[in-house]
Amino acid sequence: MKNATIQTVAILTSGGDCAGLNAVLRAVTLRAQALNWQVLGIENGPAGLLVDPPEVRILRPQDLEGHVMRLGGTILGTTNTADPFNIQGKDQSQDVINALKKLDVQALIGIGGDGSFRILSRLAKQGGLNFVGIPKTIDNDVAMTDLAVGFDTAVAVATEALDRLQPTAASHDRVMILEVMGRDAGHIALAAGIAGGADVILIPEIPYTIEAVAQKIKQVKQGGRNFALVIVSEAARAAEGQTHQIMHQNGQVRYGGVGEALSAQIAEATGSETRVTVLGHVQRGAAPGWNDRLLAMALGVKAMDLVHEGRFGRMVAWQNRDVVDVPIADAVSRCNTVDPAGAMVKTARALGVSFGD
Repeated sequence: MKNATIQTVAILTSGGDCAGLNAVLRAVTLRAQALNWQVLGIENGPAGLLVDPPEVRILRPQDLEGHVMRLGGTILGTTNTADPFNIQGKDQSQDVINALKKLDVQALIGIGGDGSFRILSRLAKQGGLNFVGIPKTIDNDVAMTDLAVGFDTAVAVATEALDRLQPTAASHDRVMILEVMGRDAGHIALAAGIAGGADVILIPEIPYTIEAVAQKIKQVKQGGRNFALVIVSEAARAAEGQTHQIMHQNGQVRYGGVGEALSAQIAEATGSETRVTVLGHVQRGAAPGWNDRLLAMALGVKAMDLVHEGRFGRMVAWQNRDVVDVPIADAVSRCNTVDPAGAMVKTARALGVSFGD
């Protein structure tokens, strides 16, 4: 039975963008209407609450039909640089809390990764706010869920890149190196590497040596094939422990450059001609595939149901082909990294893939 009075739930997207976010917004909005709730979209993540007046808009079902759910990115905008507990050295968390209270919302739904959830759940605890989280990240590194929104599409993009690199590699007798995202976990490189037929997969969880990588490439060529495919996570680390990072104009230091470093090392160690492709944000910007749309809408509906039931401090999750909810504290307690002894790594090794170890 619908409530007699319309209540309001706020929703925001936080952290890096990915495919499927608009499908989440659609699901929450449609379910909210059925439950007699109104949805208030907060623009640009928590940063939208630090301006006066706050950057917000009502989300209506008619605004989210048609092409919107098929779009990549987020119509609300997002940020991964506005931590309200530390904005240019200043704690503005109470300003965010006060803005939410002035908006007179009964609950907040946050679509984010583990970093966003740590911030938002901390805000909720400090301000006595009702919070529910929906996991999204192309890295798939949020704990307590088998899948996060955006991962499937990012893997599809990386797999397609390997599919496109293979014929040009064969045409020119080259080693093609594909650098993909993966800040703390190598799920994208692992999944796309298996699906795309890579010979070498390098991920943060398994340190590599250039000698082992070169040995695999030599074996491939000795077997009669004139090319090889290497996929590497941006945060892959050599056995000595070093990673590769670059500094951007705003002073942020990000992973990057491992593909170019590998290219030079492989060329020297094997005598092969090498080329590097860095996918970068191409992995984020695609239209969501069917699986990400389905996951997004299943999680969005569940999140709104939790709000309606008054069950807060929870994250919705996909486990064992079902939608469940778990405590936010459990979801942010650890990072969901690749298990070096897990099924996917075992599968890759059984197929002859080298992890450079």
